[in-house]
Amino acid sequence: MIGTQAILDGMWSVLGLYWLVSALGTKKVAIDEKPGWRILRLATLAVMLALLLTPWLRMGPLARRFVPESRMVVWPGVAVAGAGIALAIWARRNLGQNWSDKVVLKVDHQLVRSGPYRYLRHPIYTGVLLGIAGTALAIGEWRGMLALLLVGTSYLIKAKREERILGASFGEAFAEYKRETGFFLPGF
Repeated sequence: MIGTQAILDGMWSVLGLYWLVSALGTKKVAIDEKPGWRILRLATLAVMLALLLTPWLRMGPLARRFVPESRMVVWPGVAVAGAGIALAIWARRNLGQNWSDKVVLKVDHQLVRSGPYRYLRHPIYTGVLLGIAGTALAIGEWRGMLALLLVGTSYLIKAKREERILGASFGEAFAEYKRETGFFLPGF
């Protein structure tokens, strides 16, 4: 039987591979972000992956368990991680050529309101955060919760910056969209 860590590694690898391949067909950037923000976010992502998927950070308080080691905890965690990663891929697919890993506005940028964007303004972030939360639950150690805190903080800052750019670009259409959708969760 395939081990839990191998399944989690595989799910995160699928997301990473999809991200790399789908980034090839995006539109040109009209408004770009400062390189320092991108470097900080990429560093946060690298730390998150190291915390969740490598055994070498299993030390001290990071290796302590916050839930008991049990199939009743591990497999629901794997399921939540899978659902989160699937949501992130679905959302990324709906953005199509408008997607960027940076806080940017693309040439001929469109306000996407289909798929998961009918309910959430940032479903990619929601999906990744669910993936991290599920992985944290499956590994059961505090290193997973630290990864969730780091990426959650990063995504909150990034999402607020994106909303300022979208609000300035789309005006009332974006204001209406904000009233009709949740930030990271439907209705919130």
